[in-house]
Amino acid sequence: MSSAEPGSVETEADSRDEAAEFARRGAQFALLHAELARGYGGSGDPDDPAMVQAMQMVLHIPKVDPPARSALLAAAASAAVAVCLDPRSGPGGEWESRYLAWKRSRIRKVARRARGAQWVAATEVDGVTVAVDGAQARAFVPGPVGEIDQRIRRLQIGGTDLAHDEPPEPDPRCPVLWVNSGLEMSVGKAAAQVGHASMLLAGALPVAVAAAWAEREFRCAVRDADDKQWARLSAEVTAGRAVAVRDAGFTEVAPGSMTVIAVPAQS
Repeated sequence: MSSAEPGSVETEADSRDEAAEFARRGAQFALLHAELARGYGGSGDPDDPAMVQAMQMVLHIPKVDPPARSALLAAAASAAVAVCLDPRSGPGGEWESRYLAWKRSRIRKVARRARGAQWVAATEVDGVTVAVDGAQARAFVPGPVGEIDQRIRRLQIGGTDLAHDEPPEPDPRCPVLWVNSGLEMSVGKAAAQVGHASMLLAGALPVAVAAAWAEREFRCAVRDADDKQWARLSAEVTAGRAVAVRDAGFTEVAPGSMTVIAVPAQS
């Protein structure tokens, strides 16, 4: 009677374990994606203003050598969708209840800025940090505005902006989030809007395409669109080949303004 070598038995067992883990992660991602694809914002605001749900975001803007605006916005967009599709936001995850309470209410994002020790402290709060071409942004697990961690609450919401830059042509493997330049949004406002756009796009993509995007850490490009480009992009939205963010109008822009159009990767 022949028998398998111990080493080969271990290798086969390892392969089975890896296949099982791969299948488990795939099923977990499919559940997260299905929740995101359902859309959000079904219920209104609670009676208690302190219980209004929001996702806090922090943009790392050092005083010396600040990042390029387009790269910082791309980092913010990737961080926001990464929180939504993180396993910890899924069934049984440690972030699930906080994430769903936010997602199923009226969606809000608040972008703040930090530098130095403030940024270091912010990275200790539950969330996901993304770096793009030297720029860093962190999106946090959502929660009631009355219960914001003090390390985040003390950070300034407005006051610092970044000049518009001229980045190169986007990588065709990356989705492009086009910002309506005619609205002249601050970098904080734009960060919240591209965060909405990355979520909408991920939910609109087929689950396999969204999973492939997740493997690339939700890398995307953010570019400004002039009036001519915006008209062309709006036609893509009408044709169902792109998704658009329409703002509620709480700050900076009029209610119903189309702020960002997200176009899937071209290859």
